[in-house]
Amino acid sequence: MIHIGKLLGYILLGVNAVLAALLCFSAFSPYLNPHTSPVASCAGLFFPVLLILNIAFLFFWVVVYRRYALFPLAVLLVCWNSIQTYSPINWFQQDAPEDAIKVLSYNTRAFGNLQPHTKEKPNEVLAYLQNSDADIICIQEYIYGGKLKKKDIDYALRDYPYRHYYALGKGMNGLGCYSRFPILSTKPIPYEKTGNGSIVYYIKVKEDTLVVINNHLESNKIGREDVEAYQDMVDAPNKENVSFGMRKLLKKMAEATAIRAKQADILTETLRGLRGKKLIVCGDFNDTPISYTHRVLGEELQDAFVEAGNGLGISYNRDRLYIRIDHILASKNLKVFECKVDDSIKASDHNPIWCRISLK
Repeated sequence: MIHIGKLLGYILLGVNAVLAALLCFSAFSPYLNPHTSPVASCAGLFFPVLLILNIAFLFFWVVVYRRYALFPLAVLLVCWNSIQTYSPINWFQQDAPEDAIKVLSYNTRAFGNLQPHTKEKPNEVLAYLQNSDADIICIQEYIYGGKLKKKDIDYALRDYPYRHYYALGKGMNGLGCYSRFPILSTKPIPYEKTGNGSIVYYIKVKEDTLVVINNHLESNKIGREDVEAYQDMVDAPNKENVSFGMRKLLKKMAEATAIRAKQADILTETLRGLRGKKLIVCGDFNDTPISYTHRVLGEELQDAFVEAGNGLGISYNRDRLYIRIDHILASKNLKVFECKVDDSIKASDHNPIWCRISLK
């Protein structure tokens, strides 16, 4: 029995070692170039699952054989920066000063699928934005049509005298900005994929000029068939379902990751030309905090949610996919206070993210 117990312990330690290696690979996968390693660079998607399994092993060894608990503990310490990036803890924070501005980013999914806006039945997204008390609003998937006209959107947000709309490609998709402060000028950053884009706003905030970049990067193009394959994999995780679902999803994810990497590289060149400016980069990155896109864009910036948020901050909330792909990054000459992903509104497949920022 003693020999059997030891053998079982060695087997479990081996399993723990494999999971630890996978966690480390996932944590450092943002350093892989998606152009050359598109599939491997998607490893960050598995980070939360691998993290939970390694934490489970830590508790298991604490109960069964404490000496072995040092191994998963050491692995968690090696991956600590990635853990803090993925799910930060900031329980004790300063209150924002009175001069702090509120910046809000929201992928509205065509303002809740083109829901009309009337006095009797207001559009849920527009009503939320009206009551948000934000000073600068950046909108992705700014799509209007049918019974929802652009004039309806502008009128609903009439408290924001400065506004800009940028159409992406030939379709109706676009990026929007509504501001309480004057928008001095704008500059688009086009990409090869015309359905995506970024735009730079130069905004006069009292004595300062704040540079805000609103982004909608390449989506993963997950269709209904892909969602059904994923749900089958979750509901009935047998070998056939998991193998088929993983191959199907990873192929699409890898293709989109490579495209986003190119967009992130273009945007990074723009950011280098803005060094020293008071800068905010926000929007729908379509990538998690453990990704190449987030790493290269945040190299000289601070992630507002990491600095002043708590927990997972899930911003995508559909089809049993619960991840943070909407972000606000700020230059280090700005001070971030109180960042939240707001799950109180369900009109879009994204939750809005907002934070308070002091320019002084």
